[in-house]
Amino acid sequence: MTLVLVVDDMPPMAEQYAYDLRRLGGYEVQVAHDGREALERLGAEAVDCVILDLEMPGMDGFEVLRSLERQASEVPVIVYTGTGDYDRCIQAIRLGAYGFVDKAEPVERVVREIELALERRRLRAEVRALERQLDGESSLVGTSAAMRRLREQIGRVAPVPSTVLITGESGTGKELVARELHRLGPHPAGPFIAINCAALPENLLESELFGHERGAFTGASATRKGAFESAERGTLFLDEIGELPLAAQAKLLRVLEERRVTRVGASRSVPAEARVVAATNRELETEVREGRFREDLLYRINAHVLAVPPLRDRRSDVPEIAGRLAATICQRFGIRPKRIAAGALDVLMNYEWSRNNVRELRNVVERMIIAADGDVIGPGHVPAELQGEPPPAAAGARTFQALKAEAERRIVLSALERNEWHVTRTAEELGLADHASLLKIMRRHGIRRQ
Repeated sequence: MTLVLVVDDMPPMAEQYAYDLRRLGGYEVQVAHDGREALERLGAEAVDCVILDLEMPGMDGFEVLRSLERQASEVPVIVYTGTGDYDRCIQAIRLGAYGFVDKAEPVERVVREIELALERRRLRAEVRALERQLDGESSLVGTSAAMRRLREQIGRVAPVPSTVLITGESGTGKELVARELHRLGPHPAGPFIAINCAALPENLLESELFGHERGAFTGASATRKGAFESAERGTLFLDEIGELPLAAQAKLLRVLEERRVTRVGASRSVPAEARVVAATNRELETEVREGRFREDLLYRINAHVLAVPPLRDRRSDVPEIAGRLAATICQRFGIRPKRIAAGALDVLMNYEWSRNNVRELRNVVERMIIAADGDVIGPGHVPAELQGEPPPAAAGARTFQALKAEAERRIVLSALERNEWHVTRTAEELGLADHASLLKIMRRHGIRRQ
């Protein structure tokens, strides 16, 4: 529930505001009667928005704003005044306040300002998340049969607010699948919070997931919401869930079952309304057998399983992915766009990509861009370790028909690239009857020029 803090040195005014905000906005509201008490409550509670009076004895509203600025607080502050001195309100905005209202205005207007402030805070968090995502330039790219199947599965699962488990090798794009589930899910406007379970120290993991109260442990100087509360009415993505220690697994299972979370050091629980999407590159069934993962938690998170195919099983998507990566990397480096020639794409499509999938391809494309002086990246710019890659072995678990279809798609794509996507010339090179025959094959494989 949204927590609003009303700060006013006149108790009757503060209590009336608190009552009206509870009644009209449905908020949880607390009251502070001076600036110092306000800062103490902001340190002790996970406040979502502050309604701040500027004219107070002792520490006034301006000092509160300066203190919050020094702390780099992201809690939105709406100042209100009964003097009508709007120059002072403008001064408060320069100190970081979100907006201002007059005490004489109806509370409905204040509720609207609170909602706008919370929405702005959410959008800023989303922008930061998107900026962080730019380092993984690829998106859910590809029209191979494997990717078409994955998109179809995402489309079926996304509207259902159940827990989803995404499996796949490292670098295949499991987080991108999670983001697509969020985009197509029931609350796309809600936050998307990503937690890498393998990257967090064990002593901080529970605090990151569930939040903590002030004083719960050394260094907990302020109450903090965890990922479950931050992802309210959105999606919580738990990457590398197989790395969670058993103690955290037990607490996660309880949260998933009860849909409530208890912060570290707290005695009461709060609702946890986020959709949970988990991902792993481990075989969790094996982890269960060896006692490293709870069986009941596995059954709780694998109601729907999405398997992301490795890049070697959809090598015909390499030209499209590599082209997208090249364009994004050139833009980020501030250099002229470079095109990857057909011969270089042939080498990339014949490589196994068994180390780190799309992430490995991204590193290779960046090296090729740096190696190429001109606007065209040729076969000579492909790293030497890829040049001598032997022909890929057939994957034992794949059917003959699937392997044949993928090989046909790669042959057609390579020929189209060599002929600069001139359909008639490509049809002649492949020995087809006419360009209509090639167009039919392209439609069957979902091949189109990007």
